[in-house]
Amino acid sequence: MTTRYVAIGDSFTEGVGDNLPGGAIRGWADLVASGLASATGETVQYANLAIRGRLLEPIATTQLEAALALSPAPTLLTFNGGGNDMMRPGIDLARLVRLTEHVVRRCADAGVRLVLLSGADPSARLPFGRMIHRRGTELTVAVADLADRHGLDFVDMFNDQEIRKAGYWSADRLHLNGDGHRRVASRVLATLGHPVTAHVVAPAPAGRKSVLEEARFYREHVVPWFNRRLRGRSSGDERTGKHETWVPVDAMV
Repeated sequence: MTTRYVAIGDSFTEGVGDNLPGGAIRGWADLVASGLASATGETVQYANLAIRGRLLEPIATTQLEAALALSPAPTLLTFNGGGNDMMRPGIDLARLVRLTEHVVRRCADAGVRLVLLSGADPSARLPFGRMIHRRGTELTVAVADLADRHGLDFVDMFNDQEIRKAGYWSADRLHLNGDGHRRVASRVLATLGHPVTAHVVAPAPAGRKSVLEEARFYREHVVPWFNRRLRGRSSGDERTGKHETWVPVDAMV
């Protein structure tokens, strides 16, 4: 049977941080599609509806319904969301869990295999990191319980200690770099029954960030993020998913 794989989510699933020459972005979901094609020796049909900046609700509603409406219907769907909610004030964790369970039930009703993922934990080097870590921990526990109750595959990247190291992250400290996305892809492929060695980068030399480096980080990444929040804007405004219809992914020779 032809694999038709669709990914929904935010910047984590869109692939932000895994930049290719020419400006295109790749990401772990693209790598999973390629890995599935190579593992099976067959062309995989692939769609990616993820959009950076999206909160969990539009992922679990608008993106999900668009994914399930693809023709032919998908056979495999990966779902991650909640990372952007973690950075907003006054989140309702129970509501996020209900939205995730809605995705679970819709996919079950549609006969689509669902893989749940928790995003990697960026909190160690971010402002308000303790709050983000606490919220992320609570959501990950709840999603893991949901996956267990429904007998679903769950790829827990939040508790992956290796990927928390600086060598897996982009300069903005919020998005994974190419190595980070490769590690996520290897974990997802292993969960899908195609064992690959989890990607690991060489240890980086220990060192402290200089005052100038910290000032650059806040100027280039933190301040623009706060400015968008104050204006009620998102980095994903006016953007669409990068593959809104099926595209063929062939096995790599």
